Amino acid sequence: QVQLVESGGGLVQVGDSLRLACLASGRTFSELTMGWYRQAPGKERESVAAITPDTFAYYQEALKGRFTISRDNAKNTAYLQMNNLKPEDTAVYFCAAGSPYPTDYWGQGIQVTVST
Repeated sequence: QVQLVESGGGLVQVGDSLRLACLASGRTFSELTMGWYRQAPGKERESVAAITPDTFAYYQEALKGRFTISRDNAKNTAYLQMNNLKPEDTAVYFCAAGSPYPTDYWGQGIQVTVST
């Protein structure tokens, strides 16, 4: 079993940056593919980014260039750096983990609100 705890969300202005963190416990972190998803009000959950154990990163095409996923195996933590935030980035962001796909374990989610 893996426990995931997200942090770093909040209320920001358009154009601001925010970094989300996901602390994992309960299993060897370096073996897990980590992912970030988000769900906006009235919409389905969507994949944002994922990073494999060997640090290969995948992104939702529309978010490439603004969002960066990374991991620190020594800290059992995955990050999502979000730059130039837009109102449409407002959502609950979820951390997920698994092997080989980041769909086995989920965090509770954290709110990100981008105001104009």
